[in-house]
Amino acid sequence: MKRLTRVTLTLAAALSCGQALAVTRGGQLVYGRYADSLFLDPVLNDANLDIWILTNLYDTLLQPTADGKGVQPGLASRYSVSKDGKVMTLTLRAGLKFADGSALTAQDVKWSLDRARQPDAGAWSSSLASISSVTASGSTVTLNLKTPDPTLPAALATFNAAIMPQKLFTAAPGKNDAEKAKAFAEKPVGSGPFVLSEWKRGSYMVLKRNPYYWKKGEDGKALPYLDSVRFEIIPDDNTRILKLQAGELQGAEFIPLSRVAELRSSPRVNMTLFPSTKVNSILMNNRPTLNDGTVNPLSDVKVRQALNYATNKQALIQVVTYGTGKEMKSYMSSTTPLFDASQKGYPYDLAKAKSLLAASKFKNGFDVTVLATSGSADDLALLTALQQMWGALGVRLKIEQLDAPTKTARYRANDFQMRTAAWTNDINDPSQITSYYALFSNIESVHTGFKSAEIDKLFAQSQQETSRVKRASQYRTIQSIYLNAAPIIYLYETPYPVALAKNVRGFVQIPLGNNIFAGASLEK
Repeated sequence: MKRLTRVTLTLAAALSCGQALAVTRGGQLVYGRYADSLFLDPVLNDANLDIWILTNLYDTLLQPTADGKGVQPGLASRYSVSKDGKVMTLTLRAGLKFADGSALTAQDVKWSLDRARQPDAGAWSSSLASISSVTASGSTVTLNLKTPDPTLPAALATFNAAIMPQKLFTAAPGKNDAEKAKAFAEKPVGSGPFVLSEWKRGSYMVLKRNPYYWKKGEDGKALPYLDSVRFEIIPDDNTRILKLQAGELQGAEFIPLSRVAELRSSPRVNMTLFPSTKVNSILMNNRPTLNDGTVNPLSDVKVRQALNYATNKQALIQVVTYGTGKEMKSYMSSTTPLFDASQKGYPYDLAKAKSLLAASKFKNGFDVTVLATSGSADDLALLTALQQMWGALGVRLKIEQLDAPTKTARYRANDFQMRTAAWTNDINDPSQITSYYALFSNIESVHTGFKSAEIDKLFAQSQQETSRVKRASQYRTIQSIYLNAAPIIYLYETPYPVALAKNVRGFVQIPLGNNIFAGASLEK
């Protein structure tokens, strides 16, 4: 409990720092990222590499609260839901503008939501599937629903529900939505606190201050405080840290947990562990054959269960997270609403692992290849330890290190046997991660190929269930079915480790993963 208290206080201090110090305006914050973004369209997207930039470029009708557990007003100053739960009415703020100075209207909202809710509109379209129609009149937007939807307020605070300028998007070159999205995303215009100024792919990206942003700072003037944020793409963990220590960066993400204690003692660095919804796992291709046609041992549920039992999570928490992690017992984090605390996960049991493997078609062991992110100290530490653990079963783990874009491309093409992976909720509701991890119809269950007709049925029911008790029961069953099928290797939950220069104030990474630069400043 002491660790959690410290983390909570750190977040509270970050959120309230402006109250204790006069905020300095201006300047450029240089932030080290482990990989570059790929595609800056909020609808046709599903990668954190993009999402955590998108939330600084685009705004949504509602926004997540600082603790990631609720919603608060965004572009909409208020909303209400009818007694039967089938109509939501939202009122837009007065005078809203996009970053090019053009007016943001209710018609832009209608068009944006209509685009985002199309069944083929990206991995997250299902989050808006309950909407049957959208009407716009003056400053009022009305959402008519097919059925009551307990997840809709959170969905409207999610990146794919971002409000975009209809005229600019439709004027972009292209024969269809996908082509227009690709063109628009090269020079995106939203209503968020920043606008893209410069982008040299694989090297750096610069976001400059949006002069038309609606939200005010603690000094009563429009946010953001900074003139710009420059993202330097530095895949190697050690290089990011060295550049931070040398003063070339004012912030760096994905600090290896092995370096946290060291950086906490640095006089030039504030090492922060932000509370998170992050779960770390290894995704397994569950299909009978791989892309090259070879037989895949991971299609056997006994093999997948055996590997889970052979994974000593407590040892990995010490080796990889240096004690900052927590054993993962469900595919969703323990901080996600409706997480089932009765889930047992896969406790380390080598004897049981050997028994399961002996009962499979691969009792003599096999080779398996895992995709890792090159330059990631955490990936290397994790997989080196798993090589030893699984070696006791006769399973020979081969590590293939790839840069982040290549790894992502291979994953999306289902061209992998295993890959390291992490997830953070964008909506603090179990529907999002469940639709992603357990529904084949979404993106083939995070490309594992896992299918369950029973989960599909329960999930559909849960999306209309307004009783929290009944919904909890549905999700309890979903988590149990998924656990038994073992489509992934359950590992651990971890915080967000971010290192900042001592003069950085007000930067926050909320539990949903969003990097919030709007309130960041560089103090003199």
